Amino acid sequence: MAATPDVQGQPTTAIDSESKTSTQTFKIGTRASLLAKVQTNEVVNALKKAWPDYHYEIVAMTTTGDNNQATALHKFNEKALWTQELEVLLQSGELDLIVHSLKDMPTQLPHDLELGCVTKRNDPRDALVIKPSLADKYRSLYELPEGSVVGTSSLRRIAQLKQHYSHLKFADVRGNIGTRLAKLDNPESEYSAIILAAAGLARLGMERRITTYLSKENGGMLHAVGQGALGIETRKDDQRVKDLLSKIGCERTMRQALAERSVMRTLEGGCSVPIGIETEWVSKRSFAPESSGIGIKPAEDYHKLSGVAVSSPESSSTTTEGGEMLADEMIMRAIVVSLDGQETAEVETRKLVSSRQDAEQFGWEASRLLVEKGAAKILEAITLNRGIIHEQGEA
Repeated sequence: MAATPDVQGQPTTAIDSESKTSTQTFKIGTRASLLAKVQTNEVVNALKKAWPDYHYEIVAMTTTGDNNQATALHKFNEKALWTQELEVLLQSGELDLIVHSLKDMPTQLPHDLELGCVTKRNDPRDALVIKPSLADKYRSLYELPEGSVVGTSSLRRIAQLKQHYSHLKFADVRGNIGTRLAKLDNPESEYSAIILAAAGLARLGMERRITTYLSKENGGMLHAVGQGALGIETRKDDQRVKDLLSKIGCERTMRQALAERSVMRTLEGGCSVPIGIETEWVSKRSFAPESSGIGIKPAEDYHKLSGVAVSSPESSSTTTEGGEMLADEMIMRAIVVSLDGQETAEVETRKLVSSRQDAEQFGWEASRLLVEKGAAKILEAITLNRGIIHEQGEA
């Protein structure tokens, strides 16, 4: 059944009198969920700060993924659960741009659309939320008693959890963040804990519900591709929107996004396959490349090296007065895990990334390393299993 906007061209943000007289109007598409609207308002506020005289209208609609809250995510064959209906309006010109959770965006977009902008990333980690009645006794997945049920709809999370926490059980939990928390909090529910994206909880002002943050270092959990970031989808030929977004994007986050999405696209994965990832920047001071010969090197040259993430400017390199260049490297950790958690292909690698093209190439190189470690075989088995599950669901 075709989805229809629940806001027909009506602005859902305040428009000042100066904006009303502007000839520049931009229609912004989003899903109708509370979190999606909060994320879209975050982007609109950034646009208003950059372009205060423009007029912004938010058009929210319910998508396929929103309409079906009963089916486990991995049982869907559709790769554009959260985007397709909005993309139709973007292609027709009824929308000028769409704000997405980047982790929900397919890596293969329609030929006439593109990822036009990524804003500065929020915390990309997963978050463990333990049932309030148990929160005083347990603070981690390791501490939960044997047989405790952890709720999540993500195969990525389940596969990694099975890899590290064989004493736990896992059950599907769907719905928006409020619905999932209500299911957890119900004293009669089976859940001892659920896992959610930390960024979503933070954007809704629910950080206090987080028991602990999960990462490779803490809990052995790598997050989803693009998690924590907002991706803005646009028409390729729309220069007006390109100019609009030029003031709100984060180039460093864009390069992380391109590298991570390159891994998923190369492995032909989506939100329904267990690919986990982490990327971070490390700064490396060196002499300018023209005098020292330092430049982009193959990812394998840095394989298994480690580093510490630091805050740095959006540009990937800065030349000092003394002719030195602060060249930034990207570290990537990536994993593919079988559904039972028994087989894994995992890499940690790093590379100097000074352009978007470098970022795309880095993702491809990391994918090749994963394939060499058995990722293709694992994903092939998962695809077969998904087909069987889907057929049984249709029966």
